[in-house]
Amino acid sequence: MSVTDEIKSRIDLVSYVQRQVPGLKKAGRNHKACCPFHNEKTPSFIVNPERQTWHCFGACSEGGDLFTFAQKIHGWEFKEALRELAAEAGIALRAQTPEQKSASDRRDALRGMVNAAADLYQDRLQAGDALAVRRYLTESRGLNDETVRIFQLGYAPDSWDWLLLSLRRLGYSDEDIVEVGLAVRSDKGRVYDRFRNRLMIPIRDERGRVVGFGGRALGQDESAKYINSPQSALFDKSGLLFGLDMGKGAIRESGTAVIVEGYLDVIQAHQAGYLNVVAQMGTAMTERQIGLVAPRFAGKIVMALDADEAGQNAARRSLEVARQALSRDYAGRLSVDLRILQAPAGKDPDDFLRQSPAAWDSLVAGAQAVADYVIDAETAALPDDSSMHEREAVALRVLPILTASESNLYQQENVQKLSRRLRISERDLLAWARDKLPAEHSAPPPMEDLPPAYWQDNQIPYPGEASELSAFAGSAEPAPAIGSGLKRALEPYCLGLLLRDPNLLYLVNRKLRELAGDDDDLLRGPLCALGVDDFTESQYRMLMAHLQESMAQDEREPLEHLESMVGADLQLEYQALLLEAPEAVARSIRRNFQVDLNDIFRRRPSRTGPRSSERDELISRALQLRLTRLEYERVELQYLQEEAQSSVEVDQQQTEQLNAKIMLSMKAKARINRAVSRYSHSLQQSSIS
Repeated sequence: MSVTDEIKSRIDLVSYVQRQVPGLKKAGRNHKACCPFHNEKTPSFIVNPERQTWHCFGACSEGGDLFTFAQKIHGWEFKEALRELAAEAGIALRAQTPEQKSASDRRDALRGMVNAAADLYQDRLQAGDALAVRRYLTESRGLNDETVRIFQLGYAPDSWDWLLLSLRRLGYSDEDIVEVGLAVRSDKGRVYDRFRNRLMIPIRDERGRVVGFGGRALGQDESAKYINSPQSALFDKSGLLFGLDMGKGAIRESGTAVIVEGYLDVIQAHQAGYLNVVAQMGTAMTERQIGLVAPRFAGKIVMALDADEAGQNAARRSLEVARQALSRDYAGRLSVDLRILQAPAGKDPDDFLRQSPAAWDSLVAGAQAVADYVIDAETAALPDDSSMHEREAVALRVLPILTASESNLYQQENVQKLSRRLRISERDLLAWARDKLPAEHSAPPPMEDLPPAYWQDNQIPYPGEASELSAFAGSAEPAPAIGSGLKRALEPYCLGLLLRDPNLLYLVNRKLRELAGDDDDLLRGPLCALGVDDFTESQYRMLMAHLQESMAQDEREPLEHLESMVGADLQLEYQALLLEAPEAVARSIRRNFQVDLNDIFRRRPSRTGPRSSERDELISRALQLRLTRLEYERVELQYLQEEAQSSVEVDQQQTEQLNAKIMLSMKAKARINRAVSRYSHSLQQSSIS
């Protein structure tokens, strides 16, 4: 995880924005307020808690993440924002070693491949041989099409090499495919698919990136009902909670995280509207998993594990981990209200939600306090004539949890209850708690990653993304990369550079042709020349159309022709995009907005041409712009594919055409991802040198 990722994982954007914008209020799944960056009467400023992003749909038309908001609201450059936010998050900034940088680049490349695999599995779910799987999801599991789409459920066919061959066609090597656990290499060197004839469930990290898979067996003769991706550079099940990427907003709003055991428990809960439900990846709870939700998002954790013996045993193991993780004050008391949900006998959360979804709220509300659950569970098997030794053993297992209660009154009540159950005096129980369990009451170890006492300029932090490179380039002149000053969105950044130097469009299109190679289908389709369809904002689409027309005519210089085409309605946007490094201008005029900015730029010495780093940055960002377009188009293709499959008479020709377009899109995405990764590495090296 990069420094910026870690900071964003520790600082909630909604809470941060609310401190600066007190009027921010919940509106559906988002939060809404009047934009703090311009005057308006109707709120158009939106903060999305799930994606941890903000956007103004009014006059600003700006948006971004935690860093862009902090930069804009405080007038900071990226380096200042990184320093201040790291201090708030309690993270010490350190330079990344070459080895760490190499590992980070490697993970980025592997993520692209795992994401491609998720696309492939999802598309295969619509194939003819997956009909039984689709029926299983809808008829046996009661999942609707929207839920299947949201969780990107897929199908791994009953084949030894289907995924392997598909990923090879996208340009990935066997070594990479094996490394992330999508394939297995036998002792004899043969490589084959790990997942075969299984329902495929993509597992995402907190930021929504696919890092692995859970595969549910579909055949009756499979020995393992579920298999997960193995431990890898991307996948570590002890540090993941399934569904957290989509559920953290609801967890924050409700103050409660409900932790279940299985993937389908989460999927069923989300379909029923209970978005604060996540899963612990089928293992006993880990301290890292607890830390993902509490106390950062939730003040209350409800553990809703399966009612069978395995589920109850997992609950006992998880309770001890949770107690250790949540005992963070110097009294050793629980900082989070921990409770246990026990579903009716014989039902797991998935069964209960399918049969009685409306009763789930009441079931969660009635979850037992952890102390009550532990006393009941640990004393249930004690015979009436149990020996003192047996009762003492139970006491020593239970007392650590009881003495971690939130108040002395509650602690006393619990000890009294245990005293009655075990027929041991309260005085003896408290003496054991004091004398035999001293470590349970010692002060916790100091927290790691404490902020530095002061900032030293020679502590150069490592930028986690290519967009942050310019903050550390060391040049006196601000670089125009997205990460310098005000971090621009992709569309205005790319368009601004193209408008200032239209010839750069040739470089971008040459790169797209290079990626397409000899594949005419790619060149005519997903890797065609950059154009109007790569932009979503209407004013940017119009300006891009004018730019293309200016490049196509031969009567005048492109810039001269372009300026003549831009009407009064676009002049303001056009002039704003022509400004280079606006943050440098803001500093030079000391926020004196009476100065004529146009006059400043007329008097500035013009550059002979863009720097090589600027060209590379533009190409990298333009390729990312194309990735965004392909994602939108893919969703549309998927809807068409589902409509074709659900029609009474399946049009086989149309189905094949849609499948071909989707495969072509995935091939283009794979090539673009590799190119962007190379540019990222190149830009990093140039910024360091």
